[in-house]
Amino acid sequence: MAKFVVIGGTGLIGSQVVSVLRGDGHEVIVGAPSTGINAVTGEGLAGALDGADVVIDVANSPSFEDDAVLEFFTASTGNLLAAEKAAGVRHHVALSVVGTDRLAESGYFRGKIKQEELIRDGGVPYSIVRATQFFEFVPGIAAASTVDGVIRLPGAGIAPIASADVAAAVASAA
Repeated sequence: MAKFVVIGGTGLIGSQVVSVLRGDGHEVIVGAPSTGINAVTGEGLAGALDGADVVIDVANSPSFEDDAVLEFFTASTGNLLAAEKAAGVRHHVALSVVGTDRLAESGYFRGKIKQEELIRDGGVPYSIVRATQFFEFVPGIAAASTVDGVIRLPGAGIAPIASADVAAAVASAA
């Protein structure tokens, strides 16, 4: 069995990835600031990655403000890759978004583009899993678009996916 470190392991996708991997009998370290592992600051990374075979990064920026997102993905991905190289990690798996490379006008997607660039150039074998919006987000999208009881959504189509399916795909890639 392999040792996995799941950065963002307490979130919607991460907690499900942890469950899938543990269910398959793997050793899994849950990486999150609440567990003493902070990819943005680097706190706890060296210890968590010691002996790890695979690092799975499903963490998301706590802010959607343009500069904050870019800073988050630049710092966390840079720190992860440096710690992975030092620890001899064999595979880096990251979750991204379908169409990221076509949405550079969005600050959030500029952050994801930077994350993917760092991963490609980081020197650790990698897989990037891209997903669409999660079904679990649809009620929030509708609520944010509701004014006086009327939901006003843009004419853009979406193709949501269940978070459990995304978690399964991430675990499979890992």
